[in-house]
Amino acid sequence: MHTLHSKAIDRSNLLFHLSRLTRRWRKTLDMEIQAVGLTDATWRPLLHLRLLGDGTRQKDLAASIGIEGPSIVRLLDTLIAKGLIQRVEDATDRRAKLLSLTAEGKSLVARIQKTVTTLENKLLTEFTESDVSQMARLILRLEDNLGNLHRQLNNGKQ
Repeated sequence: MHTLHSKAIDRSNLLFHLSRLTRRWRKTLDMEIQAVGLTDATWRPLLHLRLLGDGTRQKDLAASIGIEGPSIVRLLDTLIAKGLIQRVEDATDRRAKLLSLTAEGKSLVARIQKTVTTLENKLLTEFTESDVSQMARLILRLEDNLGNLHRQLNNGKQ
């Protein structure tokens, strides 16, 4: 099933469409994961922490999910109070905090991941492994290019 677009996707609107797709995907995930009793503010940090790995610095998790300092602290305090994550000082830098999922957090993330995997499989069912590999390569190239652009822009401000 194809959706008709008023304009073909090209360079002038590609990133707009990718952004819109990402928002729609996140909305779909939110709807399904809310059925488990979790909000976007709860499940995303847990899933990101699982993907980044135990021992992730608090600032790196914040950057991954796009949340600023004070907001991430409040959110993490809530997740710690619920027994889903733990936060410890980094032995090499006492100012830095390292995060890990607790056993309960890992169990919850496994349930979240099961929901995500089911939805991913449904979404990607019409794509071959070759299609998925090609998309993955293109996404990695876009991520690299965006990282390079970000560094260039930051260097120009100094």
